[in-house]
Amino acid sequence: MSRHALLLGCALMAAPAWAGSVFLNGVKIDGVTNQKFEKVTVRIDEVGNIFLDAPGYQVRQVEGGPDTAAAAAPASAISKKYFLVTEQTVTGMTEFDIDVYLNAKWLRRLRSSDEQIVTEITKQLQPGKNTLMFIAKKSVSGTRKSFSKEHVFRVIVGEGGVSGDHVMIDNPIVKFERTAADSQDVTQEFQLTTR
Repeated sequence: MSRHALLLGCALMAAPAWAGSVFLNGVKIDGVTNQKFEKVTVRIDEVGNIFLDAPGYQVRQVEGGPDTAAAAAPASAISKKYFLVTEQTVTGMTEFDIDVYLNAKWLRRLRSSDEQIVTEITKQLQPGKNTLMFIAKKSVSGTRKSFSKEHVFRVIVGEGGVSGDHVMIDNPIVKFERTAADSQDVTQEFQLTTR
């Protein structure tokens, strides 16, 4: 017997039995076979559970009840267009900067000093459920510009379309806003389900 074969045999005997489970987007999928996932983030915890974060895939239960292994299938394509739009009654007066996260990934920073921002975010969304998180931080240098509730910084996310050089939001889904009267930093999370 070669030295390499002997070392491999000893290593295999000493290895503890694997007791972890496999989770796809938070759903246990032990027993699933013949699947290939692209653009996946993999995390293994301290007990050997494997967590696959695979945007664009959804898990469905196969026939046989809740104990039957789940199967993964590519989610259907998004048929609507989604936009993020900012509105300010007076630019810069709220003195809030807002970080936007989409599905726990940083998307962009919206500054109160910016003019209106209109951007399509369809490509960054995954089919089905998505999580939007806004982190607003007061950014005052010197004395505050305003204490008025009339000075508003609003972020709207919704379904819409483009007509010429205009974006029309037909179905506003998420609305987040801060006013100049607000002084505390705030974090708020929203759910958005694509169609």
